[in-house]
Amino acid sequence: MTPSAKMPVFDGHNDVLLRLHLGGGDPVAAFLDGQGGAGHLDLPRARAAGFAGGMFAIFVPSPAQAAAASAAAQGKAGEGTQNLGPGAHEPEEVGLAEAQTATLAMASLLVRIARASDGRVRICRSVADVRAAMADGALASVLHIEGAEAIDADLAMLDVLHQAGLRSLGPVWSRPNIFGFGVPFRFPSPPDIGPGLTEAGKRLIAACNDLRILIDLSHLNEAGFWDVARLSNAPLVATHSNAHAISPASRNLTDRQLAAIRDSGGLVGVNYAVSFLRPDGARNADTPIDVVVDHLAYMVERLGEDGVALGSDFDGALIAAGMGSVSGLPALIAAMRTRGFGDALIEKICHRNWLGVLERTWGA
Repeated sequence: MTPSAKMPVFDGHNDVLLRLHLGGGDPVAAFLDGQGGAGHLDLPRARAAGFAGGMFAIFVPSPAQAAAASAAAQGKAGEGTQNLGPGAHEPEEVGLAEAQTATLAMASLLVRIARASDGRVRICRSVADVRAAMADGALASVLHIEGAEAIDADLAMLDVLHQAGLRSLGPVWSRPNIFGFGVPFRFPSPPDIGPGLTEAGKRLIAACNDLRILIDLSHLNEAGFWDVARLSNAPLVATHSNAHAISPASRNLTDRQLAAIRDSGGLVGVNYAVSFLRPDGARNADTPIDVVVDHLAYMVERLGEDGVALGSDFDGALIAAGMGSVSGLPALIAAMRTRGFGDALIEKICHRNWLGVLERTWGA
């Protein structure tokens, strides 16, 4: 790769579908044309910055979160469509019917974006699909669910969503559901809050293994994490989490959890949310991009060079002003180089490690 070439980035988590779903207007055009540069992520800015693809999350907000996210999507985006700050009230649970309606709407939105894109956006169901899209300069989108409220206890909806392209799933967001207990947003706090997976949650893990759906640990509490570690036959993956040793937020991973991920051949995608990056947990956008690199360096030390990647949380969190949006990816890559990361390691962090763990989970 020449010094002037953009480094392709495959990213572990974004919430652009939620922003588009709640934002009004024509969401397909808003993403494909980048109307007004709203939010963190759209196709023109992604292509300009080297964002080659990633996990496109479907997240069903509680009513209060939906109102706040809608206001942010229509005005000042990225101001915490999901991430509640320290001391915030815990979010309400969401019912099955409501969750299914919203989930299908956002899945349909990704389908419509791909259909209208003239091949510029592709929904990928295999690593071969991801590689082909990236080679062709198309955006490689993978359907992900963040919190399985739309899936019934009998798992019928899981089969339907898998056929529609679902390849990655977080059993819980940071609230309880029928499958387990998400870790609440607290600072400072360990992730050891509440019980683990329910019996339905254990069946969900087995079904995801059978279907080769990646299981995302990012919002599970510690008891649920260890349940998955014991039950799953797949690599342990946290798509958008950080190091608890640097930022002691309940959502971040302890050294013991990182060791389990390493030993499973798994991966962590580092999250750009300032409240999970900063040692003080503050929701302060005036946060240097070097703090992202602090977490990357710590993860490389604990997980090895093959276990660290990127999991931005674009359009789902308040991110550092030094990043700003997807347009800040070249600045992040430059910060890695300044820190002494070699080109081979940067390439692993930016996309090769994600492709590797997806192959180990989905198969080639």
